Amino acid sequence: MKQLKGKVAVVTGGNSGIGYAAARELKEQGAEVIITGRRKEPLDHAANALGVTGIVADQGNVSAIEGLAATVKEKFGKVDILFINAGVVGGAAIEGADEKVFDNVMNINFKGAYFTLSKFIPQLSDGASVVFLSSNTASMNGINSSIYSSGKAALNSVMRIAALELAPRKIRVNAVSPGPTVTEILNKAGYDDEQLKSLHSWMLDRIPLKRMGQPEDVGKMVAYLCRSEANFITGAEILMDGGMSLL
Repeated sequence: MKQLKGKVAVVTGGNSGIGYAAARELKEQGAEVIITGRRKEPLDHAANALGVTGIVADQGNVSAIEGLAATVKEKFGKVDILFINAGVVGGAAIEGADEKVFDNVMNINFKGAYFTLSKFIPQLSDGASVVFLSSNTASMNGINSSIYSSGKAALNSVMRIAALELAPRKIRVNAVSPGPTVTEILNKAGYDDEQLKSLHSWMLDRIPLKRMGQPEDVGKMVAYLCRSEANFITGAEILMDGGMSLL
């Protein structure tokens, strides 16, 4: 059933991982989907594979976000679904933290996400749905995770305030917070095979359901939050971490 037929959806960072899975789910449910990414080649490949529109845009650059919003307005006229997904990982102990790592993570994960919402608000349809990709680490206290975790915690705060600010237009704003999920983001972080194996083992030991999340799990939740069944849900953070945050 095409429950999102006639809806225009924008998915930032939609060329891989959770963004790709969400874009595919939204399209399967009838939405017209636009995905973004920083690099043209992988973006074009993903857009062709999905049968959606791809627009090159760097979420870490506010002028690029403004350009994206203007292009979408010109070509599509409105936005009914905005999934602010693009993000990077990075962290260190607080003592000796690197300013470049801090700025890169915050510019993309927090500042970029904040201004993506800000610049798209004027073209959001009344009754639209906005979903932020957050993380279960926003409410956890892991050593060496202060940069990433605090960025996601800040994002959750913005989400709740945006839900109040946009409620008069019946625009719902929510966040999905996955736990460990099988995507390429850890490979891109520079871990070698042995480090990845050790990291996966460490994570599985801390997940009561004893499995990693799949991008499709999150994609289906994002699509659900954009459907009429979720029209009374706003300002909510949906945890999807197999029980990890319970421990």
